[in-house]
Amino acid sequence: MKITLHGLQDKLTFLAKGESGHWIALDTSEEIGGSDAGTSPMELVLEALGGCTAMDVLSILKKKRMKYDKFVIDIVGERAQDHPRVFTKIHLVYKFWGNELSESAIERAIMLSETKYCSVNAMLRPTVEITSKFILNPED
Repeated sequence: MKITLHGLQDKLTFLAKGESGHWIALDTSEEIGGSDAGTSPMELVLEALGGCTAMDVLSILKKKRMKYDKFVIDIVGERAQDHPRVFTKIHLVYKFWGNELSESAIERAIMLSETKYCSVNAMLRPTVEITSKFILNPED
């Protein structure tokens, strides 16, 4: 896998493009020297984890012929106070809406993603405490 990163302006704003050919903007806050014009690298880590596990979970549920109306993952990461400010804890809340979903199927799909299929989770797991829960038909 290969990524190309292009610096923009005289700030800390970058455009990155992977082998897929898709561009993504990266930046940091103005107080650190950025333009606040893109996603921060640490946000991308959480987004990568969310995307990875979401693809796994929904693929597994599709194979089980489970239909959902809406799906959301809320992810909160806690970081170390000192540099390097790595993630120390990450908590995922999987939210499913739908009347044709089995709690046991959801639980199994999440477990398989977290322990077997999600490569981002596998990379983070040795150094980050990752916890999760799911909510079926939340009110929000």
